[in-house]
Amino acid sequence: MCFLRKFFSVHAHNWVLSFNFQLLLVPLRHKDTYMENNRELLELLRREMRAEKIDAIIFPSSDPHNSEYLPGHWQTRRWITGFTGSAGTAVVTSDDAALWTDSRYFIQAKEQLPPSFVLMKEGLPETPTVTEWLLRKMSVANGRVVAVDGMVVNYAEAVQMGKELRKIGVTLRTDCDIAKKLWTDRPAVPSNPIYGVEREWIGESVGSKLHRIREVMRQQHCDAHILTDLMSIAWTLNLRGSDVSMTPVFISNMLITLDDATLFADGTLNADAKALLYEAGVKVKPYGDFMSAIAKSDGRVLTDPHTTNYAVYNKVKEHAVDAPSPVIAFKAVKNERELEGFRQAMLYDGVAMVRFLRWLKPAVEAGGQTEISVSDKLEQLRRECPHCLDLSFNTISGYNAHGAIVHYSATPETDAPLKPEGLLLVDSGAQYDCGTTDITRTMALGPVTDEMKRAYTYVLKANIALATKQFPDGTNGTQIDALARAEVWQGGYNYLHGTGHGVGWRLCVHEGPHAIRMDWRPAPLHAGMVVTDEPGIYIEGRFGIRTENMMEVVASPLSPPVEGESWLRLYPLTLCPIDTAPIEWSLLTREEVEWLNDYHRRVREALMPLLTDDADKEWLERKTKDFTS
Repeated sequence: MCFLRKFFSVHAHNWVLSFNFQLLLVPLRHKDTYMENNRELLELLRREMRAEKIDAIIFPSSDPHNSEYLPGHWQTRRWITGFTGSAGTAVVTSDDAALWTDSRYFIQAKEQLPPSFVLMKEGLPETPTVTEWLLRKMSVANGRVVAVDGMVVNYAEAVQMGKELRKIGVTLRTDCDIAKKLWTDRPAVPSNPIYGVEREWIGESVGSKLHRIREVMRQQHCDAHILTDLMSIAWTLNLRGSDVSMTPVFISNMLITLDDATLFADGTLNADAKALLYEAGVKVKPYGDFMSAIAKSDGRVLTDPHTTNYAVYNKVKEHAVDAPSPVIAFKAVKNERELEGFRQAMLYDGVAMVRFLRWLKPAVEAGGQTEISVSDKLEQLRRECPHCLDLSFNTISGYNAHGAIVHYSATPETDAPLKPEGLLLVDSGAQYDCGTTDITRTMALGPVTDEMKRAYTYVLKANIALATKQFPDGTNGTQIDALARAEVWQGGYNYLHGTGHGVGWRLCVHEGPHAIRMDWRPAPLHAGMVVTDEPGIYIEGRFGIRTENMMEVVASPLSPPVEGESWLRLYPLTLCPIDTAPIEWSLLTREEVEWLNDYHRRVREALMPLLTDDADKEWLERKTKDFTS
């Protein structure tokens, strides 16, 4: 069983390592120093494990709230390994240490891991799961103990792992947060101010949302419902915060009964937040009171064992009704106000992107630009918009070979200078007061190879394929994944990441339950959902290409539906030119060229009135003109 989190990552240039009761800032460029520090940390960890009679300890990439991006307090896996990717599981035994991560991070993990850790490439046939590896290491090991912090692993995972380990006489301990003793300068649990969503963007009241949740509770014959997912709590209460980097949520839990609702949080509420809670009759109590409050629940409690951490679920398991929270499905389908917010955010973002792209090539030709400098320039242009609150994730800016590292994060040591040739991949996004954005464009900085042009065109064909096909309402993302991927396959390429993910409204840029992926994702697609369309091709050591638009799931106008059936399609929300310079036009069909011309016409008409610089307008006019063979 692998405790792997969701997809897409957050990176930072420095990370914190604490041992010997001191805090050490260890920049990644001081690799020799880091390796020595990591060796000493593992020695201290193993000494503590012996004292606690623990034979192996697991460090997942998770927190008590099933989050993708973690506050520093819960980044124990990063603390013990130095690996900064968002997905991964570290395991340390008395003699061995290993890190599991998925294909997005194989190259990055290879570069960052100290020699004391073995890289386990999750998903490959020859790679054992965490449990399988532990079983091998502890075969015929009666009386041995494996530990994991029950606050940061979900109940279903912990139960399954415990069951498998018991087969060889190994016990799973879930009451162990060993970092408490060794990571003495561990960041505190954040409790920043909590604020209410502006009234103009609230498409549904808190009272209405609670009513819908309670209707599902009644259908499930439940008296209470536990919410620990931060996005679900923020959505339900129309509140936002800043406790998690680039995701406007706040550390909290929530208990909803048929008669009342209580928010458990320590952040100070602003006037708007207080008013929203007062109107809905929601009480507020300290974050630390949550466990004792749910322990008193004596009725049936709606609880999802796959998203609720072991410690919380264990408090109510005698009364638990296992089912997904209705909030997950509710917030995935955006209301009209949220959709209008997304459209407005795309205008703001589109203006910033046009200004950036117009600036980019001349700046590279003038010299002195690097992966980091252009990333900083794009952030500056976004933040010049008064409606921009933050980035939605750390920008990925990868030149040529670095573009092949799917979640590459440039550091001062890896920061490649840009030349007027080859490809630059930039994956970026922002949090605006009206919505969240996520866009990837790959740009030719000058002459490109025939191989680059061919791969670039197959990626574009894949993006267009997904944007032009209709499918029945209720189709899931796995069933349409091949619509895009087949175009890449025809070129003899493949990519291992998903083709698309849901996007939260002014929440996490990655949102479920829906996703467009090869692996089975049963969540159905419905009108009102928002999802990305982002196929790619990556040639290790040479270049990477990805083209990404955010898409709205809409009713399909392409053909009259059969009576009683409903058909859907994806409609682009993102408004930004797609670079035509690297296109091998002979590979595009007439229909694909028409789609690209239509898309560029729409981009031009939407953004032109918002541009104030004549040079930006001239650039947009030139970059969105129709292609005619």
